[in-house]
Amino acid sequence: MTRWISVAKDGEIGHGSFKLVEVEGVDLAIFNVEGRLCCIEDLCTHDGGNLVEGDLEGCVITCPRHGAQFDVCTGEALCLPAVSPTPVHRVRILEGNIEIEVEGQGPDHKPQSPHIEPKEP
Repeated sequence: MTRWISVAKDGEIGHGSFKLVEVEGVDLAIFNVEGRLCCIEDLCTHDGGNLVEGDLEGCVITCPRHGAQFDVCTGEALCLPAVSPTPVHRVRILEGNIEIEVEGQGPDHKPQSPHIEPKEP
């Protein structure tokens, strides 16, 4: 079961930029790629490094550690040394809020307020 978590206001993430948030212990990066919002885990699958510290060109981010590249909209690993995709999360805008889809705890779980901490880029 999945659920949606509000992480930003619509319009808060400008074209070509991103916002890094922590949701339940996982760093997520929401990118604005030519008006399309995309969300991936801030994780290089090659060595666990942070991707947002790298360069973003269009929808491709380059890991600053060893040069692996990922598509920020699909999570696909585009070149070595990474061979596995980085996890992606669906994004939607609802009532003026940017929301991301995260795994839920099942139908018997009583929802609690999400723990969200904004991170500086």
